Amino acid sequence: MSRWLRHLFMPYWLTRRRFDRAACTAIERAVGEVESRHAGEIRVAIETALDLSDLYYGVTARKRALAVFGLLGVWDTAGNNGVLIHVLMADHNVEIVADRGIAARVPQSDWEAICRRMQTAFRAGRYGEGVADGVRAVGDVLARHFPNDGGDRNEQRNAPVIF
Repeated sequence: MSRWLRHLFMPYWLTRRRFDRAACTAIERAVGEVESRHAGEIRVAIETALDLSDLYYGVTARKRALAVFGLLGVWDTAGNNGVLIHVLMADHNVEIVADRGIAARVPQSDWEAICRRMQTAFRAGRYGEGVADGVRAVGDVLARHFPNDGGDRNEQRNAPVIF
């Protein structure tokens, strides 16, 4: 019941205040900077809360992140090299979903460690900075496993999506 209440009463304006124009610009810049070092594509989605039908059917933050991965077309890259950082504000949750080309080489524990670092920043009230740092950490992982070969092009938008 408490999860329902968190989602039903989580205001969109609070998400927008935590991720204001300056925070979104910093996140967009971080994505652009790190993508020059690796062959992956990073996308950031920040979601305020789940809708009633998702709550009714017990959709977890992970399941929602997988759905958003598909909705935003993060999977639609030439090298199967997309990564989604999904923040679900009402659940205070961060999920990282990697396309199959990346998931085959990067252990889930690497992504979980980055999620924990981001959640620590959120608890300290550093939302924009926490996501930008998470983007840089994802970029470090991708640079280790998928260095830039010079032929990479930007296939995903760098600006975060907030809904």
